[in-house]
Amino acid sequence: MALKGNLRDFSTTQLLNLINLARKTGTLSIQTDDESAQMSFREGKLIYAYMGNENGNHLAQILQNSGKLSSEQAQVIQSHAEGKSDKEIGHLLVTARRVTQNDIIQSVRQNVLDTVYKLFTWGEGFFRFDANKLPNSGYITIPIDLESVIMEGSRRLKEWEILQDELPDLDVALRFTDRPDARLRNINLTVEEWRVVSFVNPRNSIRQIAKANNLSDFEIRRIVYGMLQAGLVEFVNRPKPAPEKRDTGSRQQRAEPSPAVKRSVVVRLIDRIRGL
Repeated sequence: MALKGNLRDFSTTQLLNLINLARKTGTLSIQTDDESAQMSFREGKLIYAYMGNENGNHLAQILQNSGKLSSEQAQVIQSHAEGKSDKEIGHLLVTARRVTQNDIIQSVRQNVLDTVYKLFTWGEGFFRFDANKLPNSGYITIPIDLESVIMEGSRRLKEWEILQDELPDLDVALRFTDRPDARLRNINLTVEEWRVVSFVNPRNSIRQIAKANNLSDFEIRRIVYGMLQAGLVEFVNRPKPAPEKRDTGSRQQRAEPSPAVKRSVVVRLIDRIRGL
């Protein structure tokens, strides 16, 4: 009989502790009003996880997200991957020397961890644990000790609570403080942080910047908080948007890169990425 419940009564941390201590094998499914996720375990070790309704091949997307493949390479692989499992695609990529076996292992492992860490911040949702239910044999599974996952997830949960207090509203905009170029010269930024910097513009809300860069609420809050603490950006009191005109040719509003950044920051961003 499957174990069922609500995250309001039994948190993700408690569920993982139970699975770890009991050395359970099976799949834990969590469903909220807007999102869903699945985590699979073998004898108490995390082996696989995904968000949404991913039931097809997505190894190329994982490798693209980790920087092992370009977007063009990933698109070509996905267009020719119909009917092939992740393991088969991985074997073909290694044979063709597009990536190494270690590239695949590390990318899949990080993708699983990134997925699970997000679930620590879910306060509501229905869960179900189905014993002995595992992913099909075509998926690439990586055994990961749950002790380290629980410790890191708990640390991120505390950080998440602080970030929510510091940045409760993602629908505000940012602008650069005085002389951002001088400040940037003294700050070491990651590629993701540079991408966020390139979208800093009074017309873009933090939420729009996150969507444009495929960042979670936690990730964008952490990056923006660091930029605020460094004195690189500050909040803008955004005017209320004008009512949208009904036009069949109109497109959904998207985040736009800052023109000022195009002249200075983006040039260094491109040079930095080329040097990685």
